[in-house]
Amino acid sequence: MKPATDGIRIFIVEDDLLFAKTIKYILTLNPDHEVSVFKTGMECLNNLHLNPHIVSLDYSLPDMTGGEVLRSIKAHNPDIGVVILSGQQDVATAVELLQKGADDYLTKDEANKERLFNIVEKLKKSIFLKKEVETLKEELSDKYQSNEHMKGNSPSMQQVFKLLEKAAKSNITVSITGETGTGKEVLAKSIHYNSARKKSKFVAINVSAIPKDLLESELFGHEKGAFTGATTRKQGKFELANNGTLFLDEIGEMDIHLQTKLLRALQEREITRIGGNETIKFDARILVATHKNLSDLVGKGHFREDLYYRLLGLPIHLPPLRQRGNDVLVLAKHFLNMTTKENKLKSMKLGQTAKDKLLSYSFPGNIRELKAIIELATIMCNGKTIQREDLQFNSPKKVSNFFLEKMTLREYNIKIVRHYLKKHDNSIPVVAKILGIGKTTIYRMLKEDEEIAKKNMKS
Repeated sequence: MKPATDGIRIFIVEDDLLFAKTIKYILTLNPDHEVSVFKTGMECLNNLHLNPHIVSLDYSLPDMTGGEVLRSIKAHNPDIGVVILSGQQDVATAVELLQKGADDYLTKDEANKERLFNIVEKLKKSIFLKKEVETLKEELSDKYQSNEHMKGNSPSMQQVFKLLEKAAKSNITVSITGETGTGKEVLAKSIHYNSARKKSKFVAINVSAIPKDLLESELFGHEKGAFTGATTRKQGKFELANNGTLFLDEIGEMDIHLQTKLLRALQEREITRIGGNETIKFDARILVATHKNLSDLVGKGHFREDLYYRLLGLPIHLPPLRQRGNDVLVLAKHFLNMTTKENKLKSMKLGQTAKDKLLSYSFPGNIRELKAIIELATIMCNGKTIQREDLQFNSPKKVSNFFLEKMTLREYNIKIVRHYLKKHDNSIPVVAKILGIGKTTIYRMLKEDEEIAKKNMKS
């Protein structure tokens, strides 16, 4: 069986084969329904890679409860609609299952066989509407972001725009180079969303952010049981990007041994999941990016020469911000308008002293740093015009001074928490989310700090 592309795919999980045949017949009265029957919960879970839209689930199965199957289905994909069918009316169980994510609960009787068909029709409208809205949101978000940093009038950026146009009109592999923060992924998105593949997925993976032991699985996928922890089949990025664009960021960080498998995949236009024997063809456009010099890596034996030439394609170099002249002000105005709008602040402009300060700075963090500086300036500014003093350039040297202070780990932690509380209007929920800790942890840290301060005052 293949994953559903058209129509609606429905799973019936039912050990009573006669009952299963009856509801399958009812559901297939709609020719757009593709219905599969599974006798056990495990059979259903082993086939979730087929991407069902709706699951009709018997609560009492020979190998596991409906609640256990429901939990696994929702963990795999919370958007799958699940209707629980039970041989008895149990209000408490029904409420519990609905709270855990079931979309409806039916008892097994003749009337409810017909009702199941109506519930499926209702779920279809809800699922497809949600999917359509999410797709539109993702496309609008990506298109918005793809133009976010692609601004500038400098000669170097005009050359980038010319190459971008050529790249968008072809299917050639593009290799993007540039310092960290220059907008390499933004450029890759711009190429994709201006190409013939714009209606298909843009799939990005940062090679440097994934441990090398897991990267192969992320790229090519794996079969169930391929290794410890592989409890289900997983599609890799190559499969997910089929008919679309696959962006491999920081390609220079890839392990030399995995480079061999990548080269073969690109040459043959096919992959094999880890632990599997099936050869899977793919049609994905490849874009790569790196802040390193791949040619130097080839010379040092850290990057395969044949892969280098396979990926070179159309090279586009993004210049650092310090080499783009007045583009700094163009981008600063853009970020200023964007930040005030997103935070529902009054409109602001850049004063001459602020412009002079921006133009005199080297921006080691490039566009990413400029955006952060402007965002902070909108908060620091007391009027409608951002002035020199509102712009704060936090160099690495200043950051490193933080660690030169003689403090205990507890003191460091409380200082970090208080810094973010001050920055975000003492909002503990916001700070908890930023720092990735619980709200109760922050309350406890503040209380302990106050108690220690009181003891120190008494002594």
